Amino acid sequence: MTPSATTLAFVESPVQLLNVLEWAYAYRTRQPAGAPLLDGVPSQPARTAGRPGSRSGGAADAPDAPVPDAADAGTPRAAGGLRIVVLPPTDPMSRGQLRRMAALARDEGYEVRWQEARGSRLAPFKALAALARDVRAAARIVVGDPFSRYVQLLLTLVRAGELVVVDDGTATMEFAAQTARGERLVRWHRIGRGGAAGRLRELAYAPVSSAARRRFTPAACTGRRVEVFTSMPVTVHGTMTLRVNDFAWTRARFGPPRLTRGTDLVGTSLVETGVVDAAGYLDAVRALTVRHGATRYFAHRRESAEKLRVLSEATGLEIVRPDLPLELTARRGPIGRTVVSFPSTVVHTLPYALSGTGVTVAVCDVDPAWLTGTASPRAQSFLAGVTETARDVRRIHARTVPAAG
Repeated sequence: MTPSATTLAFVESPVQLLNVLEWAYAYRTRQPAGAPLLDGVPSQPARTAGRPGSRSGGAADAPDAPVPDAADAGTPRAAGGLRIVVLPPTDPMSRGQLRRMAALARDEGYEVRWQEARGSRLAPFKALAALARDVRAAARIVVGDPFSRYVQLLLTLVRAGELVVVDDGTATMEFAAQTARGERLVRWHRIGRGGAAGRLRELAYAPVSSAARRRFTPAACTGRRVEVFTSMPVTVHGTMTLRVNDFAWTRARFGPPRLTRGTDLVGTSLVETGVVDAAGYLDAVRALTVRHGATRYFAHRRESAEKLRVLSEATGLEIVRPDLPLELTARRGPIGRTVVSFPSTVVHTLPYALSGTGVTVAVCDVDPAWLTGTASPRAQSFLAGVTETARDVRRIHARTVPAAG
């Protein structure tokens, strides 16, 4: 039986796995006295020289090939006491990126366990039983999505004295705000949605959600510690610790990238999550393409093939489906001298990952007219906050994006 790891990390997306690797790198490279505790996100750091001959990560397992445990892969077991448990979603794009990220993690010497927790009614319970021993034995738990119901269920088994939350995109901002206010953990784009059926489900799940919220709250009396490792502009509360993710591992392992003369657009899943109207989004992308001379569109892993086909036909953009998170794809290059995005995680992470490369990151506001009738009441203010708090980016106001046609 594989010995339990000192630190157990749970990830459900490629970005979460990337940020676990960033956390592990930062943890290993801290000064002996420990990294300074930070009370805010600092200015962008100076460039860290890239390493020649970086690993590409592109030749990973086929999308449905099994991911071997460390013992099978011939890598050191749980390097640094860290074991990463991947709880994959069902969509093929996410699974493919996760397998490539898992290959990078194994290259770094970490043990990776692929644990199916979806796909059938019994899958979550089988996974819970398979993981229970390790969860109870771990001294530190690292999670990438505090809003995940499965992660919250796992937390009911946790005995560890330390809990670390790494970025899962802009959700980190809402996590910090909701725990500070003592509110239940609900994703920002789902607040006020779901109707009566949704409220009944939330009521049934309330005991688990409440227990998770308490677990994410530091408690001096029990020695419970909580750390947030993030690139996002968050304010922690109480004795919660904040450490900045400046993508030092990404900058040390990859790049610097070759720059193209053109502009690249970054796609978003705001249409897929029901926040932005598809027609309004298409008009905005078309207008940005014309205005900025964009040639490529880096698709979000959740964007549908049909939506991307329509975008390509309407704009002439080359659609790029990254095989790794955009921070790694951009750092490896080639990448445009200007990268334009709608409000999303990358307007906060790319300035770190591309620090010192000469790339300009720009963010385009979401016009209120683009929102769907079913969008959460929190949508406009949340997206505005993502844009307004972005550092070292150029802002493009929605009202200055001309209507297409």
